[in-house]
Amino acid sequence: MDLINLRILDVLDITLVAVLLYYVYKLVKGTAAIHIFIGIVIIYLVWKLTQFLAMEMLSSVLGEFIGVGMFALIVVFQQEIRKFLLMIGSTNFGRRRKFLRQLKWMRDIPKDIDYDVNSIIQACLTMGSTYTGALIILKRNTPLDFIKTTGDSMDIKVNSPIIESIFFKNSTLHDGAMVIENNTIVATRVILPVSNDRAIPLRFGLRHRAAIGITEKTDALALVVSEETGQISYIKNGEFVMYKSSDDLIEKLKQDLS
Repeated sequence: MDLINLRILDVLDITLVAVLLYYVYKLVKGTAAIHIFIGIVIIYLVWKLTQFLAMEMLSSVLGEFIGVGMFALIVVFQQEIRKFLLMIGSTNFGRRRKFLRQLKWMRDIPKDIDYDVNSIIQACLTMGSTYTGALIILKRNTPLDFIKTTGDSMDIKVNSPIIESIFFKNSTLHDGAMVIENNTIVATRVILPVSNDRAIPLRFGLRHRAAIGITEKTDALALVVSEETGQISYIKNGEFVMYKSSDDLIEKLKQDLS
């Protein structure tokens, strides 16, 4: 039985390491950090090989390098580590609250308020047809107080005419981002952190970089209406989410906000 249990644990151990490496690779894929990640993997494999071959001096040097290098990795992969922790804490296990609500002692927790996704997308489509730029942030689990304080406080229920009027070109509120929480517009003219990712195509301006920046640092969702093309971009976890039609976009948003 001990031998069987050991083999099962070994398989589980290898599987977990493979999953961990997959998610790390997924986070750094397409960025300059991918080369650093590959280099670290190569050095680690060489270190293990020197240990297996009993090459004590080289093994000791590589071991010291890896030990000290862990602190440097925290600095180099700061953004990637943040995204990874957010992905674990918010995306993958965010649905745990639905299970807890089924317990008797959690019945007093209010249910999530559904977003009026149809009205939001309809406003984006209308603004896109008139080439009106817009940037809308939809809160999920991560608090957004640190960005709401940079703009004007609001308390307006979501509807298409309100969103369109706020981003109207001659409106004093059109500049900056709009933050929506629980189907309520809570802030406008919000200043967002801009992403420094050099892999972002040059055709995307500050609105898109700001949308990528906030979705890198939080689990919020972002909708961007291009002032040049009228195209609607959906951004999640710092990446553009592809969709086939407005109906498909609505379904994706409803799924991510559920």
